[in-house]
Amino acid sequence: MNTSTTSRTAARDGIEALSTPAHASRYTRTAMILHWLIAVLIIVNVVLGLSADSLPDDWVRPVIDTHKSIGITVLGLALLRVLWRTSHRPPPLPREFPSWERLAAHVAHFLLYFLMIALPLSGWMHDSAWKAAATHPMHLFGVIPFPRIGLIMNLDPAVKEPLHDRFGMLHTYLGYALYALLAMHIGGALKHELLDRHSVIKRMVP
Repeated sequence: MNTSTTSRTAARDGIEALSTPAHASRYTRTAMILHWLIAVLIIVNVVLGLSADSLPDDWVRPVIDTHKSIGITVLGLALLRVLWRTSHRPPPLPREFPSWERLAAHVAHFLLYFLMIALPLSGWMHDSAWKAAATHPMHLFGVIPFPRIGLIMNLDPAVKEPLHDRFGMLHTYLGYALYALLAMHIGGALKHELLDRHSVIKRMVP
């Protein structure tokens, strides 16, 4: 490519960059709020879930109930986030990203959305199979009555008890998968920010 062609290409790229609205390279404010709210709630729930076994006995039930309430809240917010994304196209990734990183980013986002829904849903199923579910109503944050999954809760105890264990195991494994994916997600964002100097974090910062 000769010098004049290179100059024309650079000029065209510069014009395109200047003509692109600033908001086109950033998520919408609603998407940002949902993103960070879900992130904070997930972190809090991870701490609650991992600390429950080491707490005094009289703390365990309130902590578990709070864990459930946050999980259901995350489920609702994640569904809202998916609906918002379907009607509000996310900003494009920086053009400097190679194709494999673009593919990896799309796969990671899909898996994150899947886990943000599947993890609390599995917890809800696990709680609905609890043998004492019928006599211990669930209230979100101790205030708002919230139903369990009747199809599971009303099963015969002989069927429900092993399901409770299996749903609990599923919930645990999905949790581990989410931890790993979040670590990769955060690590990737920091790599682009600090090493590649192609900021992606600013797309999600108000």
